[in-house]
Amino acid sequence: MSEASSGLSFRQSVEHMVDHAIEIMELEPGMGDALKTCRTVLQVSFPIEIDGKAEMFTGWRAVHSDHRLPSKGGIRYAPNVDQDEVEALAALMTYKCAIVDVPYGGSKGGLCIDPRQYTDDQMEQITRRFARELISKGFLSPAKNVPAPDMGTGPREMGWMVDTYKQLFPDDINYFGALTGKPVEHGGVRGRHEATGRGVQYALREFFRHKAAVHEAGLKGELGDQRVVVQGLGNVGYHAAHFLEVEDGSTIVGIIERDGAVVNPDGLNVDAVHRHIREQGGVKGFPDGTYVENGAEVLEHDCDILIPAALESVIHAGNADRIKAPLIAEAANGPVTFEADQKLIERGVHILPDAYVNAGGVVVSYFEWIRNLAHVRFGRMEKRFHEARGDHIISAIEMATNTQVPEWVRAEIARGADELDLVRSGLDDTMRLAFREIMQVRENHPKVKDYRMAAYVVAIQKIARSYRDIGY
Repeated sequence: MSEASSGLSFRQSVEHMVDHAIEIMELEPGMGDALKTCRTVLQVSFPIEIDGKAEMFTGWRAVHSDHRLPSKGGIRYAPNVDQDEVEALAALMTYKCAIVDVPYGGSKGGLCIDPRQYTDDQMEQITRRFARELISKGFLSPAKNVPAPDMGTGPREMGWMVDTYKQLFPDDINYFGALTGKPVEHGGVRGRHEATGRGVQYALREFFRHKAAVHEAGLKGELGDQRVVVQGLGNVGYHAAHFLEVEDGSTIVGIIERDGAVVNPDGLNVDAVHRHIREQGGVKGFPDGTYVENGAEVLEHDCDILIPAALESVIHAGNADRIKAPLIAEAANGPVTFEADQKLIERGVHILPDAYVNAGGVVVSYFEWIRNLAHVRFGRMEKRFHEARGDHIISAIEMATNTQVPEWVRAEIARGADELDLVRSGLDDTMRLAFREIMQVRENHPKVKDYRMAAYVVAIQKIARSYRDIGY
């Protein structure tokens, strides 16, 4: 969505929301400016030979805060990425890490490119060169700045980058920790690819555990009783929609993509839509739903939960009054502009903010980074121990009761947790605790009325405390 339609740029929207939180908190003079200022921004431009001629590429890496090291944040590949966007995303990463208690500073990177216009070999060449530029200038390392995937990038690009780092620093035994979101075979952790979407699911599950919050939002029943519209079926949107449909029983009534949207009041099969998009390039022609050419209209569709999971500023002053969903879960970064946020709150719409809802990626990136520095797979040392203990417990129960324990119960009790189990458990616990902190501030702070401001207050309290303790 253009800046004209939102009134403010993405960065301005973020800054206005932070200013509002700082005003509510009545911080000491100068603290607000220190919290908002982006500490360092690197811009690099480099040529790559494409089809016999040199083509120039420009990228950025912004460090918003290094109060904790390393600074953390994804790298996105998009044709419209610019410094303003990268700085806004870096600031969001600082707040996001603080909200979910991940000990990182905030950073973000971007390369102005449309990956669809290049071959795999060309993308590898471009990615490795971009990585060398970042590494040589100190913006990519296990100790100082650790990128991850974002829009337009994934495990493949992270694998190329970490291999580039290894080539430049062959004696660094912690080289795998230079990036997260890598392929599992090359230092990645199981559960990272699904992590952001899984985190959206866990955030909504925790919301629906608070019955007073559900009632206040005008919703009824459990998470599985809700009708959901998802905008964007990329990595985040797909996993969020898939898990909500398959594991929680929610009804996905609308899916919005680049070429339009598909709706079905009886529910869409998310995996079937996903396959259709891969095969046909869009949702048009999907047989088990109604195609809507103007996909943005489906943001205004009658539903219980709206999950914008792709672009920033898709909900803006121009369409905020027509949004029907009583609950919005921001799976994308900045999908609701500052003006729209104010309008929706006035209308009583509840918004679970991006800085909390999509934090699952950085949480599991943190787990992956720890795993890389520890040089041991999660669960490797204790899995068999817990299986043996489970067997002993079952034997004790059978001896005491003279009853055979059913096989399915035996299998569950005696199963030791593997890496994926532990990653999901850690993510679930993190999202639960973070939401409870947000709820506590919202309920107890006299000037905080919505979840976004509560989340920012939680983050700013933690960051300001760090600045006071160790200096700016």
